[in-house]
Amino acid sequence: MNSSREKTFRFIIAGEIGLLVLLILFLFLPSPSLLFLPVSQSGKASSSEAEDYIKWVDFDVTARAMEDAFRYDLNTCQSEPHLNWVDLLACLGAEYGGDFSRYSSEDMDSLAGRLLSGETMEQITANMKYYPYYREAYGAVLDGLVGTYEIEIPADGAPLYAVPSVNEDGAVSPDKVWVSKYGLKGFSPIAKGFPYTDYDDFGASRSYGYNRKHLGHDMMGQVGTPIVAVESGYVDAIGWNQYGGWRLGIRSFDGKRYYYYAHLRKNYPYHKSLEKGSIVTAGDVIGYLGRTGYSQTENTNNIEQPHLHFGLQLIFHPSQKEGNHEIWINCYELIQFLSMNTSETIKNQETKEYNRVYKMADPAIPENFAPPADNKEQTNDS
Repeated sequence: MNSSREKTFRFIIAGEIGLLVLLILFLFLPSPSLLFLPVSQSGKASSSEAEDYIKWVDFDVTARAMEDAFRYDLNTCQSEPHLNWVDLLACLGAEYGGDFSRYSSEDMDSLAGRLLSGETMEQITANMKYYPYYREAYGAVLDGLVGTYEIEIPADGAPLYAVPSVNEDGAVSPDKVWVSKYGLKGFSPIAKGFPYTDYDDFGASRSYGYNRKHLGHDMMGQVGTPIVAVESGYVDAIGWNQYGGWRLGIRSFDGKRYYYYAHLRKNYPYHKSLEKGSIVTAGDVIGYLGRTGYSQTENTNNIEQPHLHFGLQLIFHPSQKEGNHEIWINCYELIQFLSMNTSETIKNQETKEYNRVYKMADPAIPENFAPPADNKEQTNDS
């Protein structure tokens, strides 16, 4: 072989090896949605003080998948193995690459069957590289919505083990008793019996102030409709925002979820008991649907159609609380799932205030809880 042909042959071989290396790197490096950032405690990127955190989540789990997984969790809560609904969804998420348009109940049944037959989730997911990511991401959305709790129910037909409910005057209630339950303890944000319409509007364009995407879910209803807390937490933000009008921000106790309720009613937006730092229980009335916002002047109705703007932000690191690194997820399917659990309310004719009919005790609420001093208020451009 002459020298020129030999050099050409070596160049071709080197090029093929280089392409092979690039292909291997492409196949085994994490996908863009799974990238982690090294950060310092101040929230800025650092190579010397590195810690991993999720920087983006596309949550497109369908309501049907959530309901199927929840039913398996509920039906096995008193047996072994107890199937955790978030584990089930995360496993299928890893299998689907996060694309739940591929979901079928047969896949859920097959996975549950393997677990009920003796396989463990660790065994099933051993070769699923991204299962830990989906478990953490989906858990950040869903972990606070299912668990044990105590709640009042009608005394008529209650089980024998029910505990009598005591009224504020100390007398035993003839109408209500307390029971312990395991199940869905997250609520739809619209109180029971109040009509609303919605559709998947996440990412739609908005132009007030500047061009941007809609980072929440709009639920169109009647002015004055009671709005309830989806999950137990504490009031992190309350007051006026020119985009959201009168709005409330409620953060979960684990700090991972920030629930945003905007465009609340003019003149009477919030339940009178609330202030910054107040603790709320899932299902409590927190405010009233309205059409305030799109104005720098407080208490202005500039929204044409009355609706609740409901948003959910995920926080894996303090740097994501406010700014360019915020993670807001599509809540449409989640709202459809939560619609199976609504909080019944009653209006006090003297005060005109709504309150829940059946009280709830959530063990997720810490004793002597004090909100963190360094929390920030999200402004979500609704």
